[in-house]
Amino acid sequence: MGVTYTFDVYASLDGYGSYGGSGDWGGYWGKQGPEFLGRRLALYGEEQRLVLGAVTFREFVEALGPSAEESKVDDPVNERLRSLPATVVSSTLEAPLPWPDATLAEGDAVDVVARLKEESKVPLRSHGSLSMNRALMAAGLVDLVQLTIFPVITGRTGAAPVFRGAADFDLELIERRTLDGSTQELVYRPTLHG
Repeated sequence: MGVTYTFDVYASLDGYGSYGGSGDWGGYWGKQGPEFLGRRLALYGEEQRLVLGAVTFREFVEALGPSAEESKVDDPVNERLRSLPATVVSSTLEAPLPWPDATLAEGDAVDVVARLKEESKVPLRSHGSLSMNRALMAAGLVDLVQLTIFPVITGRTGAAPVFRGAADFDLELIERRTLDGSTQELVYRPTLHG
């Protein structure tokens, strides 16, 4: 059966995973409170392996820096994120990767993740990597979708619609919580519809 694979993603209420260059939102849309940050630190404190696509990996390196000394972000959540073992699925990047404990996996993401699910001794978690995770969902490889909805609407500045182009899915709600009074964390088990 293999280990659990979680697609972990942030979104605005209107379904965008990020905001365009013209926005002045800041990280987490400026809505990170102590409960949210504590929850994220606890989630990333568990033993697991990150799985990232090339675009998200490049964004992480640019935003977080390849090491703590070069980081533009001083945040314990991001420090922990950077310290986790990671597999980066890419046909465009070259090893060695500028990230601690990162392994480059060339090939189709569906094949790579199917193999990782069978071989890994720890759960797998992917943060962002939207197009890769939509393909993995369609292939039935995503066990859980963890969607954190921030209390913002990014009608003019929203970028990267999280589920645009995805297949149709029925979702079974597994867990839900409200963080800092307004941010929603929803965990679903997806099943391909039809």
